[in-house]
Amino acid sequence: MASKNKPKHEVRLGRIKAAIWENETKTGPRCNVTFTRIYKDGNDWKDSDSFGRDDLLLLAKVANEAHSWIFANSKDSPSNGEGSSSRHDEDEPHY
Repeated sequence: MASKNKPKHEVRLGRIKAAIWENETKTGPRCNVTFTRIYKDGNDWKDSDSFGRDDLLLLAKVANEAHSWIFANSKDSPSNGEGSSSRHDEDEPHY
């Protein structure tokens, strides 16, 4: 049986979890994130990629933490000494 790939990092708050996956591309490593909701069905723990109304705020917080981790751990992060800003940053107002 082949071993399953493991995420580079995980963020979990309550029953909501983000798995951060690193993929090698032509321009270097890039991260993708999958989100799951963990729940118990009888004695078994299962997960779903469906979220209810009451999950959404926690999902947003987990997404924020995943974003922060990716940004802090990327090679082109300004905190890592290589100041490459994204297009998104250039479009936002600076106060």
